[in-house]
Amino acid sequence: MDEYYEKRRRLIERLRDEFNLSENVVRAMIEVPRHLFVPPFYRSEAYNDYPLPIGHGQTISAPHMVAIMCNLLDLKEGMRILEIGTGTGYHAAVVSRIVGEGGRIITVERIPELAERAKEIYRDLGYENIEVVVGDGSRGYEKEAPYDRIYVTASAPKIPENLLFQLKHGGKLLIPIGDFVQYLYIVEKDEHGRIHKKSWGAVRFVPLVGDEGFDD
Repeated sequence: MDEYYEKRRRLIERLRDEFNLSENVVRAMIEVPRHLFVPPFYRSEAYNDYPLPIGHGQTISAPHMVAIMCNLLDLKEGMRILEIGTGTGYHAAVVSRIVGEGGRIITVERIPELAERAKEIYRDLGYENIEVVVGDGSRGYEKEAPYDRIYVTASAPKIPENLLFQLKHGGKLLIPIGDFVQYLYIVEKDEHGRIHKKSWGAVRFVPLVGDEGFDD
């Protein structure tokens, strides 16, 4: 048990009550040491419920946002997941604990230094069901498609067609859309391949940069 365990547990239990989180999300977020995914200077703030800078103009999402997104995705053991926007790896780490050893997470990060940092943390923690890929996340990662779930941790101008194509029938995509005003969309592809989307609510993310994102 690490020195931050009690702070982490208290935060996550508060979030469980506030957002009606599933027990698998709660267990995963208590297990994953968020303080290891933030720069050392911010470690003492790791269990405050707000985003923190991680360098290169990027942030690690607030714990409540990670919790909400994991809850909305309805993750199950054994699922194949695509994450767009690794950062230092915290969100994918939480997802990896939910989908278990039989599950697999591909996470795409455009900034090589952040991708390398995430790989180091995963190695140190022994998280072996996550693969970090450096590339344009707006293109997805066709090599491992189709995916049961896809989620994006940066806001796009529209839903990238590549991501819709790489989503399984019966799968779910979670993505923030917008520039100055952003909304989180839940997108489902039914068994016939039809797309259904609805807005969850207003959010704030860094921009998704890439071919189907914003310009750098």
